[in-house]
Formats: sequence, C-alpha cells, structure tokens
Amino acid sequence: MQKVLITLFAIISICFTTQAHHGYHVGDNIADFSLKNIDGKNVSLANYTKAKGFIIVFTCNHCPYAKAYEDRIIALDKKYAALGYPVIAINPNDAVQYPEDDYASMQQRAKEKGFTFPYLHDETQAVTKTFGAIKTPHIFIVKKENTNLNLKYVGTIDDNWEDASAVTETFVVNAVDELLADKPVSVANTKAVGCSIKWKKP
Repeated sequence: MQKVLITLFAIISICFTTQAHHGYHVGDNIADFSLKNIDGKNVSLANYTKAKGFIIVFTCNHCPYAKAYEDRIIALDKKYAALGYPVIAINPNDAVQYPEDDYASMQQRAKEKGFTFPYLHDETQAVTKTFGAIKTPHIFIVKKENTNLNLKYVGTIDDNWEDASAVTETFVVNAVDELLADKPVSVANTKAVGCSIKWKKP
C-alpha cells in the first residue's frame, strides 16, 4: 500500500511539474516562427535582420483589456522600433467562437487604429502554445544574442490596464530600456492581466 501511495504521489508530482513548465520561461531561447500578417504575407523574426530584439504581444480585437492597451502598444512600437525593438503582435484566438477576432476583422482593426507593426494570425494556435501565452495581452520580450533569441521578460505591460494616466510601474518600458543599456532586466516576470485566450474546441 505504501509503495502504491508513493507511486501515485510521484505521478501527481510529475503532472504538476509538467504543467508548471509549459511554454517559455525567462532565460530560454525561443524558436522563430512564421505567421500570416494582415497584408497577406508571412512574417518571421528572421526578417528583421537589424533588430536587437522584439516586443512580442499576444493580443486580439474583442478583449476589453487588449483594447485598453492598444494605444500603449502603438506607443511602444513608435518608441522602440527605431531603437531595435519592434512590436510583433499576434492574435491567438479561435475566430469560430469569437468572430470579432477573425482575419478580416484583424485587418479592419489594424487599419482603424493605424497599427505600425505586424498583426499576425496564429490560426492553428501552435505558436501561442509554444510560448505558453494565456492572456490577451501577454508580453514576451526577447533579445538577440548571437544566433539566439533569448527571452528576457514575460508578463504585463504596466500596472494599470484601465487608466494609462494612473500607471506607476511601466514594466515593458523599463525592461527594454534596461536591455538597451546592456543591463539585466530587474523585473523579469509579472502576472499577465487580460482575457483568457480562446482555445479551439477539441
């Protein structure tokens, strides 16, 4: 009986460990990907030969959190693309459940808001699962290190999604500024705040 219990505890422990390590963690090297942009062309990080890194944002059209952060995401790209850290936005949601997040709506939203960055469609959700993103928006900042793309920050944009004027902690801005200054990211993990990603039904 004792041996059976020990075995069960070991199996449970393995399961929890596997769940806890799903997706990328700070310090991991990420794999490049290729996804369709709103202009119909596929985009991969390899296309950006002069970039120093990337601000990868999993976001969407319908989520109120994502909408609240749109102007701040546009501002991030306006500030940092020229400095080597462009924004790459990815819509991970199942458009069958949420038609507002379909490809045509992505094109329309990007035009309405004047997106200055790629807005990619992860139709199979494979890239989203590989990253371990669970919210919209969910931020992953990577830095080019030789031939690697090393993950330096995961989490939220700042500490107030409802009111940009009331923000006191600018996590993404701080992280990119530190990377540009060749400093380690002082706050490398925060809790992503947003809507849950809408996964395809089995």
